[in-house]
Amino acid sequence: MTVTIIGLGLIGGSMAISIKEKGIAGTIIGVDINESNAKDALNIGLVDELADLDEAVYRADFVIIAVHVDQTKLLLPEILDKINSTATVIDVGSTKEGVCLIADQHKNRGNFVATHPIAGTENFGPLSAFHGLFDGKLLIICDSENSFDFAVKKTEEFYNVIGMKIINMQSKEHDLHAAYVSHLSHISSFTLSLTVLEIEKEEEKIFELAGSGFASTVRLAKSAPDMWAPIFEQNSQHLSKALDAYIEKLKLFKELIEKKDTQQIYNLMIKANDIRRILEGKNLITALPVTKGM
Repeated sequence: MTVTIIGLGLIGGSMAISIKEKGIAGTIIGVDINESNAKDALNIGLVDELADLDEAVYRADFVIIAVHVDQTKLLLPEILDKINSTATVIDVGSTKEGVCLIADQHKNRGNFVATHPIAGTENFGPLSAFHGLFDGKLLIICDSENSFDFAVKKTEEFYNVIGMKIINMQSKEHDLHAAYVSHLSHISSFTLSLTVLEIEKEEEKIFELAGSGFASTVRLAKSAPDMWAPIFEQNSQHLSKALDAYIEKLKLFKELIEKKDTQQIYNLMIKANDIRRILEGKNLITALPVTKGM
């Protein structure tokens, strides 16, 4: 099987590693508009060869679109125009409804399967790709009823082989949940980082007090803006509602702190502690990932 990966960053590169380790493909073709990324991916052996989009898609049995979500929406119709009738195309973006709406308008919609692997780090680029990124992680397939059976089967087989657990969900439902459990946490991290950086202008030694709690909380603020800005834009409706709810909770904490209402603050924190039970039940509490190179 020939696999084409469009976008050779953390996700695309780590998929290439898994594909090679599991012997899924005879050939991996890489495509990236960033020439430096493309050369790095070839030089470190993530891909077997590089090609332009037309050739890479035409030759592929399985196409992985691993670019930013705004670029996926632009590229998807062109890719679906060029595939052969037995090829399967997947994307790996963290917003799904907009991509699915565009796919739904194409005559080759059945060849496309919308997916979101819940895996990643704050690092980016092909040199950040690593072994085992997807092991035991969750994979969401959206709107599978609009995809051909063979395409869904091939996609499920691929993700099973690289070690992911698969669930199905509607794209609108996916984006709603992602706003709360993924996108909101990134905004929170970016905001905390901005707040502390403002204080740091006046207090040069503030970071001497920063411990592991601060480091883990702002870790996501190191994520690539050119990736996350389009995600926020694509999911703005759901994210706006999530922010409203989050801001109300911040206001409540502020009010109780100003009143020095220790008992109510304590009660809120006890209630918040229940998140541990939920996350441990779903095996979502893990150690902080080792930082990889950019």
